[in-house]
Amino acid sequence: MTYCVAIQVDQGLVFAADTRTSASFDDVRVYSKMHVFDFPGERTFVLMSSGNLGTSQAVVARLRRDLEDPSAPTSLRVAKDLFAAADYVGQLLVAAQGQISAIAQQDGVSVKATLVLGGQIAGHLPSILMLYPLGNWIPASPETPYLQIGESKYGKPILDRIIRAQTTLEDAARCALVSLDSTIRSNVSVGLPIDIALVRTGEWHIAERMRLDADTPLYAEIHESWSRKLEAAVRSLPRFPWEADGDVASRTSSRVGAMAVEPAVTSARAQQQQGSDVDWTTREF
Repeated sequence: MTYCVAIQVDQGLVFAADTRTSASFDDVRVYSKMHVFDFPGERTFVLMSSGNLGTSQAVVARLRRDLEDPSAPTSLRVAKDLFAAADYVGQLLVAAQGQISAIAQQDGVSVKATLVLGGQIAGHLPSILMLYPLGNWIPASPETPYLQIGESKYGKPILDRIIRAQTTLEDAARCALVSLDSTIRSNVSVGLPIDIALVRTGEWHIAERMRLDADTPLYAEIHESWSRKLEAAVRSLPRFPWEADGDVASRTSSRVGAMAVEPAVTSARAQQQQGSDVDWTTREF
């Protein structure tokens, strides 16, 4: 499985993706699902993928081949805007699925892939779009300024609560990491390392890019700090009405003690009853 998230705020774009792939329970590998196409000073694109790894890699390979081929009718280097780039990538996605779908269907294998494409072209605002297996796409909206693909449900709550257009780029990046961390904690099919990349509004290149693993100090600190502060936040929530007298702990302790004593008393009584039924004249010592 996969989890990738892209966030769009006024200050720019954040991309984050896990790197775990699995063909079966005992075939788990690390493979980057984030692909960068950077043309500093002109344009920059980030592509993230979920679904059939062979399909997504075929799309990436074709994108890179077209960039190197002067005779290619189009490429990411010449797309007039991000929407034109999305149309082009969508066509490649449909073609890649079509090439192997007939064979794959015989084996019951899905060749579908879903992509997130984002970036910025000089003269245009940065944007992110989700491309579906049919090649069609949707952009992020002001009401939901993020896109997710793969195992999205575990990492969605923090995005809904925190991400706004006014959120700083660095805070959006921290939310993306917590979103990935929450998913990794709840779903074994999503795993470290995490790839993350930032694009700043008005800068036509990748501003920051890094890979975070379990022993990376930044990730380890975010992971531990989030767990501690989330637990502390739960403990600081308003009290229930029956907690007002401050004696809940002592009452609970008394009840637990009483529950522990009762089985012991019952057991002793049962033993006494059994003893009264024994014929002591026939018992051997």
